[in-house]
Amino acid sequence: MKLAMIGFGQAGGKILDRFLEYDTTRGTGIVGHAVAVNTAKADLMGLDYVPEENRVLIGQSVVKGHGAGTEPELGERCTREDMEEIQSAIDRMTTSEIDAFLIMAGLGGGTGSGGAPLLAQHLQRLYVEPVYGLGILPAKDEGGIYNRNAAKSFQNFVEEVDNMLAFDNDAFKTGGESLQEGYTEINAEIVSRFGALFSAGEVEALGDEVAESVVDASEIINTLGDHGITSIGYASEEVETRDSGLLDRLRGGNRDDGISSAGDDTNRITSLVRKATLGKLTLQCEVDSTERALLLVSGPPEALNRKGIDKARKWLEESTDCMEVRAGDYPLPNEDRVAAIVVLSGVTDVPRVREMQRLAIEAEENVEKLRASSKDDLDSLIEYGDDEE
Repeated sequence: MKLAMIGFGQAGGKILDRFLEYDTTRGTGIVGHAVAVNTAKADLMGLDYVPEENRVLIGQSVVKGHGAGTEPELGERCTREDMEEIQSAIDRMTTSEIDAFLIMAGLGGGTGSGGAPLLAQHLQRLYVEPVYGLGILPAKDEGGIYNRNAAKSFQNFVEEVDNMLAFDNDAFKTGGESLQEGYTEINAEIVSRFGALFSAGEVEALGDEVAESVVDASEIINTLGDHGITSIGYASEEVETRDSGLLDRLRGGNRDDGISSAGDDTNRITSLVRKATLGKLTLQCEVDSTERALLLVSGPPEALNRKGIDKARKWLEESTDCMEVRAGDYPLPNEDRVAAIVVLSGVTDVPRVREMQRLAIEAEENVEKLRASSKDDLDSLIEYGDDEE
């Protein structure tokens, strides 16, 4: 699946950079065009893979290159004023070569949370290709203001895109590491999951290998649909590559008999799909609230067992209570791992979103209390001054 990727704000730009690195090193062909947009000049300068001509600094007349901080209204204002600059960078792409747009943004800050929904709205008016969002939710301990920003931006973003691909930092944050190390690991997780999904849809990257059931860009687009929130599950396992020579056969390691190897491959696939679905999702949700689903199994061709994929698909249908489940394989001759990717699209029962909204309300109430307290203090000072006179 070939995408025009737009990294909005600090988090969005860094993730875009990692996608370009992923695309370059693996030759997946998923990045058809790349644009980074930010209000902070230093963040744009710190990117390694985004072409300089596609790094767009917005809001110079407003924030003078110093960023929008944690003020989404400021990010929205900068975006609105410099939309033509962003469009000029997007216009450098060849539209006929992309399948969809993907706008990536951290939703807790100012630039991405305020500007990304506005850009999505703008692109929807101009292009027929789907416009997707990749929204990064802040961890709960990042503070009330970040969750307040994210709650509002998330809702706005969902309304403007064809589908919101969500990633919750809180689910992947681990202790005992610096903030920078934590974000680096999280960004790597984002790119590995979504990169695996999108590269599977780019069938040209298969080369001479032919999948038994091809999952192309149209299958992914149909799964994502034209509305809703999507969560991604992922699980992988290393497989042993055996030499089929005389010594190996004497050891009983010949896979050509099709008996134990086929059974092992079937069990491995069904087990990985269960782990991907019931384990750590990019956004924790109730699986049975899924509207549309897609199952993709990748790895060395000899380990991609059709029976295992069919069995896993049936299990996914039963678990999601969803009849619209697509499935396919993605053979990778030089890979030594089998991976299962599960796409849960149109999910409606998402506890994390409700929690984020609650934290946002609490943060807003605290702000109001502080304002009221400050006003009382100011009134007391004024009254005291009047008494002195």
